[in-house]
Amino acid sequence: MGDVGRPTVINETVLQKLEEAFLNGATDRQAVFLANISEGTLYNYIKDNPDFGERKELLKQQVAYRAKQVIKDAIESNDKDTSKWYLERKDKDFKNKTDITTDDKPINDLNYEQALSIVRARKDSGESDLSE
Repeated sequence: MGDVGRPTVINETVLQKLEEAFLNGATDRQAVFLANISEGTLYNYIKDNPDFGERKELLKQQVAYRAKQVIKDAIESNDKDTSKWYLERKDKDFKNKTDITTDDKPINDLNYEQALSIVRARKDSGESDLSE
């Protein structure tokens, strides 16, 4: 006697649609919409086929991987703007330094005690909102 129960709606065509969607970075919800199945159907399939669940997560990461390849290629072709952009995000020595300002005037380098003294003085004078 064969398997009893409802036949799966996940066939080769549905799997191809799901994989293509995941390869393009789709969420589970977006992928099931494109494949015309329910989220429950996807999750039940993954429960019965855990290898597909792992593959799904790897496919989702491919968009980021391809973007990294583009950045790498740009850097290797001596694209200075991309190189600068990358370093500003990945290397603390190249991060943009921001001044803390008040009233559009830079604050001089203060130690903790000096800063605390200013805050206390403002509080004592009734200036509780430091954002002014």
